[in-house]
Amino acid sequence: MPFFSVIIPLYNKEVYISDCLKSVLLQDFLDYEIVIVNDGSTDQSVSIVESFSSDKIKLFHQTNSGVAAARNFAAKKSSGKYLAFLDADDNWKTNHLQSLKESISLFPNAGLYGNNYEIKYSSNYITNANLNINTIDQPVLLENYFKASLKDNIIWTSAAAISRENFFSYEMFNVEYKTGQDLDLWIRIALKETIIFNPKVTMIYNKGITNSLSKSEFNDVRYRIFNSFKTAELKNEDLKHYLDLKRYGLALRTKINGETKIYKDTLKTIDFNHLNFKQKTLLKTPSFVLKALNKIRPYIIKNKIYLSLFKG
Repeated sequence: MPFFSVIIPLYNKEVYISDCLKSVLLQDFLDYEIVIVNDGSTDQSVSIVESFSSDKIKLFHQTNSGVAAARNFAAKKSSGKYLAFLDADDNWKTNHLQSLKESISLFPNAGLYGNNYEIKYSSNYITNANLNINTIDQPVLLENYFKASLKDNIIWTSAAAISRENFFSYEMFNVEYKTGQDLDLWIRIALKETIIFNPKVTMIYNKGITNSLSKSEFNDVRYRIFNSFKTAELKNEDLKHYLDLKRYGLALRTKINGETKIYKDTLKTIDFNHLNFKQKTLLKTPSFVLKALNKIRPYIIKNKIYLSLFKG
């Protein structure tokens, strides 16, 4: 039984999957398997995976069912004690699994583990994740997961690990959600379990300029997820604050997109005391101005102008 099963969902990532797999095969910690589920790819992704000769790689196939189903299928086919997730367009540094193992050894009974990470916005702009925690130099039990995630999420899926047993006890990723399944699961776990964060930067999240605020895919799903914790929010002000910032992002998306109903419904769920002046101002900004700002995103992503504008 390997210590880690590396879970990789694969759908049309021919440009990225080779570098992704190389980053796994170069890990300092060697006790792992790689479980890839091809989610009905129509490009050369599968051929590229098959070109690797490592006996650590196990490749399975399913008809296109979405990332949640692919991750769940991979978990069922895994044999490792812990599951370490990695999206096919992200990369690990060589110390990633070793750093997760360090956290697990120090806190063996935790519900979820995560390493620090970088965000790649473009080929020439990579920055550290902006986390709402004090500077630390060793793995730590998070006192408040939601407060720590008020800027960037302190647990990012491609930097996260969970015991196989715990993953199944929480009924895996919700396949009814076509996006945000990981956010939903991490919230459910954080409400009940201890979360461990390792400050070592070990993963590069490939956000890319195509991840635009104007994307409309599944905004209705985002709305459902952000409003599925109503009871918990009444008892947890930090969870409410965290979700209100997510709702703020959704409101911007839907305003730019002209999705009027979701936009108006989202505004009704936000406590505006949780937003700063800039965020409140942007929500009042005419949609044509927001569209113009979003359109020039590729040209200003090389610096912090766009990020500071929209992220508050």
